[in-house]
Amino acid sequence: MTTSVTIIGGGVVGAACAYFLRRANCDVTIIEQHQFGSGCSHANCGFVCPSHVLPLATPAVLKEGIVSLFRPNGPLRVAPRFDLALWSWLWQFARNCYLSHTIHSAKAIHALLQSSRGLFDQIIKDERLTCEWETRGILFVFTSEKHFHKYQLVNQRLLNEFGIGAERLDRDALLTREPSLRDGLPGGWYYDTDAHLKPDRLMSELKALLSRQGVSILENSPVTGFTISGKKITAIHISDCEVPTDQVVIAAGAWSPILSRQLGCRLPIQPGKGYSITFSKPDVSPKQPLIFEEHRVAITPFRDSLRVGSTMEFAGYDTTLNHRRLNYLLDVANAYLCTPLTGSVLHRWYGWRPMTPDSVPIIDRSPAFSNLFLATGHNMLGVAMAPATGKLIAELLTNSTPHLDPAPYSMKRFLH
Repeated sequence: MTTSVTIIGGGVVGAACAYFLRRANCDVTIIEQHQFGSGCSHANCGFVCPSHVLPLATPAVLKEGIVSLFRPNGPLRVAPRFDLALWSWLWQFARNCYLSHTIHSAKAIHALLQSSRGLFDQIIKDERLTCEWETRGILFVFTSEKHFHKYQLVNQRLLNEFGIGAERLDRDALLTREPSLRDGLPGGWYYDTDAHLKPDRLMSELKALLSRQGVSILENSPVTGFTISGKKITAIHISDCEVPTDQVVIAAGAWSPILSRQLGCRLPIQPGKGYSITFSKPDVSPKQPLIFEEHRVAITPFRDSLRVGSTMEFAGYDTTLNHRRLNYLLDVANAYLCTPLTGSVLHRWYGWRPMTPDSVPIIDRSPAFSNLFLATGHNMLGVAMAPATGKLIAELLTNSTPHLDPAPYSMKRFLH
């Protein structure tokens, strides 16, 4: 008898879960409250980046002080407010800023990123996905000599711990590799392991692929409740009907805590608001993705456009488009590029990332119900971690041998 699985969340993680569950011969339905591929899966920078193993919580953040997060113009910002869940999250975040915790989290992140990098190569080739997949690496660029040389310690740690090392580029080599940068920058670090894609193209390709494979996708269908029998969820309620199911996967990103709370499971996830601006392709455009590490801003060149994105704002589920944050992205980009970005703006965007205190996602069976699985909390790396997450969820749900050790992603780490 075929197992029916309902996935709540039609973002990149939910789509990856559906892909691997369908390959495991499950009957799969995706329920999405808006359009498939909207939210943070729509207008992010599209990085698939094994280099991004370090969590947000590091000793450097603790050294600078949590108070720095309250600066209105910093790359990381907390909107001051009375919110017990947020303050509890910040306390847990601070506890994870010590080196031993940082390395522990980085190992869990590394495993997912490495697995996903290989799976992307395989899936894109096997399924012939046209999503502007490019394997040009990512270039970390600096404005100050101090931060440029200091990053050598970070790079050495990544090389020693994870075998991920960057090529050091001095001033002249940096401009040779990336002529779009302004003269006078001290240097950069180039990771050839990384890749990128256009996220909206990926999602449209995945939607078509899953539909061909028989996955039912219910869009504009907010979940309104659940039918529960004992320790099992037997049906999911949407506006005009109930969807019966054998198994449930919550892959709803930053909305996962709200859904899980209805089921008696509290997830330590805060919505971290990120922003991006997409321009028409300028005459002088970067050839490869750039990360301005000192300012936490990134640039991705696509075939017909250029995206500037990132920053992090803890403002709850605030729905305003903060133009101060957008201006910050533009100001930082123009401080690095030889030609200011003055082209037509195609899209201004914000989205909520599902942030855990240790930067490690939750990929596990829920302690509340025997047939409920969680695939959420991917922080800023939802695209980069999606294939490995989907494969691991399919393995856990079908009681197959997992290709990764699932222990680091367990809910148990928060239940103490």
